[in-house]
Amino acid sequence: MLSPSEAREKFRSGLRVPTAGHCPGWTQANLLSLPREFAYDFLLFAQRNPQACPVLDVTEPGETSASIFAGDLRTDLPAYRIYRDGALVDERTDVTALWRDDLVSFLIGCSFTFEAALREAGVPVRHLDAGSNVPMFRTNRECRPAGRMSGPLVVSMRPVPAELVATAVRVTSRYPAVHGAPVHVGSPGLLGIDDLANPDFGEPVEVRPGEVPVFWACGVTPQAAVMRSKPPFAIGHAPGHMAITDARDAEYQVP
Repeated sequence: MLSPSEAREKFRSGLRVPTAGHCPGWTQANLLSLPREFAYDFLLFAQRNPQACPVLDVTEPGETSASIFAGDLRTDLPAYRIYRDGALVDERTDVTALWRDDLVSFLIGCSFTFEAALREAGVPVRHLDAGSNVPMFRTNRECRPAGRMSGPLVVSMRPVPAELVATAVRVTSRYPAVHGAPVHVGSPGLLGIDDLANPDFGEPVEVRPGEVPVFWACGVTPQAAVMRSKPPFAIGHAPGHMAITDARDAEYQVP
C-alpha cells in the first residue's frame, strides 16, 4: 500500500491513472487554481455551494503546496486540465511551465474519501470493482452564483442495490466535508441526464437490474463554473485524477 508521498512521487514520474482506490485511508481532493483576482469570487461561490464545493484548504498566491498537501501542486497529480477564457485547451501531467505567481489554489473535498466506508458497509462501488473512473454528469441544477462565478451542479453516480440505498445515504452523510449525502436518488431525467452510458466526465459503469443510480455532488462543479464563467486562465485536475493529501479520511468523518 502506497503512502501519499510515494503515490505523488509516481505521479511526478509520469504515472497517469485515475486515483479511486489509491492510498486507502488518505483523503483525496479536487484542485482548482485561479488568478488572485478571481479567488475571492470563487471562494464565495464555494461558500454558497458547500455540498458541491467543500473547501479543505486554500493556498497563498503562488504557493505550490498546502497545509494538507506536502507535495508539489504543479507535478504531483496524475493529470491536469488547462483552461483559457473558459475553454479546455490542454491536458498534461506537469503544469510547472504554466505556473504563475498569482495563482491561488483550492483543494476541494472528493467523494472518493467515503468509498472505503461504503464498501465496509457492504455497498458495492462499481467503478472500483471495474478498475475504471467514476462517471460524472452535468445537471440541470444551477449553483448559486457569486460575483463572476456561476455554473451547473456536477454529480458523480454510483449504482446501488435498492435495498442498500438507505445504507449508502447513512454512511455518506457522515462525511459532510467531502460532499456528504446524495443530492438525488433514481430518475436521472429529473437532473437533466438523458443517458447514463454517456457521462460528461469519467467513464460509464453498468447499472444492473435491481440497482438504483445514486448521485452525489461532485468536485468537478468548479471546473464547470470555469467553463461557464470564462476566467482568463485556470488549472484543474483531470476529472478522477485527484490530489492525494496528507490528511486522513477519518478527520472528515462526523459521529
